[in-house]
Amino acid sequence: MQTSITRQEWFIRFALIFFGAGFWRGELMFVSFPLLIVAWFMDGGVYRLNQEIKVPLTQAILLLCTLLLLGLLWSESPQDGRMKWLKYFTLLIFIPFYSLMNKERLPWALYGLIASYLCVLAVGVYQWLAIDVQGVPLLGMSYLSFSAMLGVGAIITSGIACMSPSTKVQIFFVLATLTLLFIQFHQNGRTFLLATLISILLTAFLRFKIEMKKFFSILACVLIVSVAFAYNSPAFQARLNQIKIDIELMQQGNYSSSLGYRLAMWDVGLHGIAARPLLGFGTGMPEKYFDKTISTYKNGLYKDLPKFQETVHYHNDWIEIGMHIGISGVLALGFLLWSWYQAFNKSHLNLLGSGLISFIILAGLADTFVIFSRTPILLLIITTIAIGWRKREQEI
Repeated sequence: MQTSITRQEWFIRFALIFFGAGFWRGELMFVSFPLLIVAWFMDGGVYRLNQEIKVPLTQAILLLCTLLLLGLLWSESPQDGRMKWLKYFTLLIFIPFYSLMNKERLPWALYGLIASYLCVLAVGVYQWLAIDVQGVPLLGMSYLSFSAMLGVGAIITSGIACMSPSTKVQIFFVLATLTLLFIQFHQNGRTFLLATLISILLTAFLRFKIEMKKFFSILACVLIVSVAFAYNSPAFQARLNQIKIDIELMQQGNYSSSLGYRLAMWDVGLHGIAARPLLGFGTGMPEKYFDKTISTYKNGLYKDLPKFQETVHYHNDWIEIGMHIGISGVLALGFLLWSWYQAFNKSHLNLLGSGLISFIILAGLADTFVIFSRTPILLLIITTIAIGWRKREQEI
């Protein structure tokens, strides 16, 4: 009997490690996700479901997913297109992962995540330095996903530096933050870089708001480092030049650019939400609405944009969900972010929570961050491990 229990526990720990490593690669998700579910069933997770539902973050995820399912009732044919909305349901993986976590399994999940993060980071840095490639093509990661991953890492390390009483630990994690920021400055993800810098400054402000001299010293250091990194980053300078070109094109009435396309999407999206604020257009319908509306909206100002880029999403979390299911979806998204922060706050990790949630909000203003391929899963794993680690410290 003891041997059977031991084997089961080894399987669960393997599932946690494999999940922490497998979500980086799309194809491996089809193995790591089911493996985690099987481990959850083996561990009796179904019988603890009532306890997991009491967690506010779980409630928020379930509410958002339920509303999206209900939105199918008034959509026309959501099965058409790329069905990006299905990625909202990957948030449900939080339930089995959170349920499986205990103090014995926590180190396995933590060290497995750290190891996989460092491996992905090493591959990304190698491809950047050796062959001048953005992102991590080996894992199917675009430069946006890689930049978001770097941003999350920089916020975590800066948060630990702010929370630690040890000077040596602070120095180590400040250097880690600077290293990650340096790499991120050489990626093309402008939005994620800006969101990272603001989130780090917010973390520092909350930490030193009583000691404003220290905060302004940190602010000055961040600005100096940012200017130095930007000056020495060809990728960053190229993106700045691209912004100038995008603005010139828009002044000529041409929105076929990265910035112009986003502004056009937001314009049409806000117009759509104003037209159907209560229910939206139904789950899976926003893409069709854009392609249909631009032929006549503002005398066809945006009608040629599908030739520039295929319509996939609205490059904004709030507009995207509002187009799917209206105000109820916007409120559910707000509840999700509030519950996510409360998960950190109740564990006395408000500095870390403030930095990460502000990053999600800021990144979601210029992209559909909540349905990004990997980063939301990474953040859910970090959330679970952080909560578990704090509980473990309190029990010691």
